[in-house]
Amino acid sequence: MKQWWSRLSRPLQIGLALGLIGALLTVVGLFTGNFAPLTLRSVVLGILLGGGSWGVVSWAIASAASDALAEGEED
Repeated sequence: MKQWWSRLSRPLQIGLALGLIGALLTVVGLFTGNFAPLTLRSVVLGILLGGGSWGVVSWAIASAASDALAEGEED
């Protein structure tokens, strides 16, 4: 497992980690709040939307920052 994780790029590691945190926070919010009825469908959609959006946005920001740092080193 550790070899698999170390082969991933840093932006992808950040995106996966923050996506997992986003999914976890969404599920905790569903269990503790009165936002939506607690069904399997709402939990799955919460994981996909919460974790997916956090993961993709954080990956995009980390990737752009990594590219900008790489360009700065070339100059």
